[in-house]
Formats: sequence, structure tokens, C-alpha cells
Amino acid sequence: MSNSIANLDPKILWKHFYSLTQIPRPSKHEQAAVDFVVKFGKDLGLETIVDEVGNVIIRKAATPGMENRKGIILQGHLDMVPQKNSDKKHDFEKDPIEAHIDGEWVTANGTTLGADNGIGVAAAMAVLEDTSLVHGPVEALFTIDEETGMTGAFNLKPGLLKGDILMNLDSEDEGELYVGCAGGMDANIKLAYKEEAAPAGYTFVKLSVTGLKGGHSGMDISSGRGNSIKLLFRFLRYAEKQFNIRLASIDGGSLRNAIPREAFAVVGVPTDKLSNLEQAAKEHLNIYKAEFSKVEPDMVFTVDKVDAPKSVIDSKAQWGIIRGVFGCPNGVIRMSDAMPGLVETSTNLARVYNENGVIYVQCLLRSSVDTAKEALGEKIASVFEMAGAEVSFAGSYPGWKPNMDSAILKAMSEVYKSNWGKTPEIKAIHAGLECGILGGVYPNFDMISFGPTIRYPHSPDEKVKIDTVDMFWKFLVEVLKNAPQK
Repeated sequence: MSNSIANLDPKILWKHFYSLTQIPRPSKHEQAAVDFVVKFGKDLGLETIVDEVGNVIIRKAATPGMENRKGIILQGHLDMVPQKNSDKKHDFEKDPIEAHIDGEWVTANGTTLGADNGIGVAAAMAVLEDTSLVHGPVEALFTIDEETGMTGAFNLKPGLLKGDILMNLDSEDEGELYVGCAGGMDANIKLAYKEEAAPAGYTFVKLSVTGLKGGHSGMDISSGRGNSIKLLFRFLRYAEKQFNIRLASIDGGSLRNAIPREAFAVVGVPTDKLSNLEQAAKEHLNIYKAEFSKVEPDMVFTVDKVDAPKSVIDSKAQWGIIRGVFGCPNGVIRMSDAMPGLVETSTNLARVYNENGVIYVQCLLRSSVDTAKEALGEKIASVFEMAGAEVSFAGSYPGWKPNMDSAILKAMSEVYKSNWGKTPEIKAIHAGLECGILGGVYPNFDMISFGPTIRYPHSPDEKVKIDTVDMFWKFLVEVLKNAPQK
């Protein structure tokens, strides 16, 4: 174990987080993490259940005198977002995360850290292990595949959980209590193309938009950060009109729930116009840097010669995909009327690539208003259908409506004020917490979400603030001690 992380407080939580960093657990590849927490629960002699999709439930009885408290479910997800810098060699299905201390933060070496949601999982494990705590009946629910479809939450069956209060440990600002979240939906676009012979008299280059910050497609969508795909296709639209380029391949973004940081395209340009294209790329970079001067200072746009490919995408498909992606809505669509400063509806144009005669585009739509989410989907469909593409929607899930009369909200607010001398902020989040789905399966749940301060989740810059983890743990311990009575 890393001595630096082992010495952080609370040690009982950090040791479990470190263990999780050593277990490869990208979304849809969490079996090793499932096995790890199952063994953990059984070694403690606690009732441990694995449901049919791989969610793990571990139960711990109330401490003496606390049997009259409402049962609390501590919930977190086992998977993590696998993002790395382009120059980092790392296999998320095999290699451990290289976590280290950087001043007041814990971060990773060139990859996502997995504090989302490894810190929440580690906190639940610490509660299960610590025999000195005072608490009512406790269950820990560890779900799978939260980041790429919420498969675990969607497939959780009624009747498995016994508790009354769900405490989601997956928020990312200490001192804030979340009482609502956005719903979401995936838009999947497919545009078939034919391969044509690469034209003679053309020089081929690779266009690369890199160096952007990326980030969480929900919580960071209002930051104004650049979308590498949108910037690349903005240039492709210009270059197609000015230089008659031919598009051979595209590869932008990586995950549906991460703002794309990098995007690439291989294009051919008439050889006598190559220098013009190179100059236009420099001019566009200057334009982009001026427009995103504060949020994307490290943006890079390069043009590099490559060997000519055997084929290019046919002209009709090229025309359609450039206009479809360029015209596709992206970013914040509407702010909330109910909670000032909160995004109501947004979309993240997350991924575009081509293979085997098909160009694929993926968008993740979010909204706390289901009808607004559906209307946004139809708008995206309209753009791509005009370009000749097929559009389908999948994975729609509901939002979580705030309950300001919540018993656990009242109890946690009182505990926080009593221990830290201030009232926590009450918020809703523009992201797809599992609470919305779990609340649909268990409508009796009183739900809340909280956590330590995490920055830049879903990106290689992800980091968690050390002192807030200690506060988060102490807060959790006090809340368990002061849980509402039945």
C-alpha cells in the first residue's frame, strides 16, 4: 500500500479506496470489484447477496439501543469512467490506478482516479467494518455499470432492500445535500456510407483537436468548455466549402457521459491547396482560443501529413455527416426556472467515429423535465434525419423530484449545523444519479445524496480534496448516530 495514502485520515476509509484503485473496474468490467466486496462482506460475517445482474447488498444489524431507527441504505456504484491522456499507456481492464497525493488533493497519473464513486464505496465499506460506530440497521448497496447505462439500478428488483432511507454517496461537493437530479436519454445516430477510391492529386493529413479539459457531461456542461468534436466539425464544414476536402475517417470523443477532449479526422486536400488548409487551421485555432480563452487555454489544433488511405467516405455521406454534426445541438439548452443556477436541459455530443461502412454518433441528453428531454431528442433527430441518418433512443430514465419535507434532509441539516456551525446548501444536480431510478423501484424511499469535494470527474484531471473526505466521513458517522426513528 502507498504509505502516503495509507496515512490519510480517516485511515479506515482510505485503505478501502486504495484497494479499489488496485482493482480494474471500468464500466461493464466490474466483476473483480464485485468479487472483492462480496469477499469483504462474507469475511466480516455479514449477510451478503449478489443479485442476478451483479449488484451487491451487504447488511449490518443495528447496534444495541438503535433498533428503533429507520433502516439506512448506503449506496454507491462499483464502476469507474476509464479516461486517460493520449500519451498515457494504461489498460483499464488490467492495470491499477496510480493514485498519489498532490498538495491538498489525491489524483492519478494520467488517468481518471475513480474517486467517482470509489470514495462512496469505500465509505460504505468502512461503515460495515467499523464496530465502534453507533447506528440503526444498515444496508450497503453496490451497483454496477452506473456510468454507461445504470444497468445495475435499472435491473434492481423490488423487495431486495429492507431500508427506509437511501443515502447516495455519489455527489461531489462537500457541504451540499442533493435532493433531486436530472433524468437522461441516449441518442444513437447511424449514417451508412460507401467507400470510394481516394482521389488522385490529393495530399492526406490528420487533423487533431486536443488539449481540451473535457469533464462530466452533466455537472460540467455549464462551464462553457469546448467540445472537441464540435470544433473539429466546424473546421471540416469550412474546409469542405473552401478546399473541396475528402473525408477518410473520423474519431472524436470516447464516452457518452464525458465532454469530448480530443477529436481526429483524416482528410484529403488538393495538393495545391495544402498550404491554404494549414494556414486556415492556424487561423481557426486562434479563433477558438479567443472564444475559449479562459476555459480552454491549452487547446491544440494540428495538421500532420499521413499516407494516403485506399478509400474515402462517399461524397453524399460526407455532406450529411458534416452538416449533421455541425448543426447538432450541444451544451446547455435551458436553465431551471425552479432553482436558479441549475441547468434544466442539456445535451452532450459525445462520440463520433466510422467503421465498416457506418458513421456512428452518440449524444447524451439530460433534463429534469421529461417532456423537454423528449423534445430535445426530436430536435436532434430532425437534424440528422435531414442528413439521411437513422436515429434511435435508448436508456431513458426519470429524474428525481425534490422532497423538501424529507425526514433525512431535516436530520442531516441539523447534524451539519450542530457540528460545523452552518447550514448545508440544499441542491439538485444536473446529472443522472441512480436515485431517480431506484426511487422508481422503491417509491417509499426517503432519499438524499452527498459526498466529498471531487473535481474534474470523468477526465484524467479527476481529483478529490483530502480534508473534505475526512469531513464527509465524520458527517456520515454523525448522521448514522442521529438517524430518524421509525
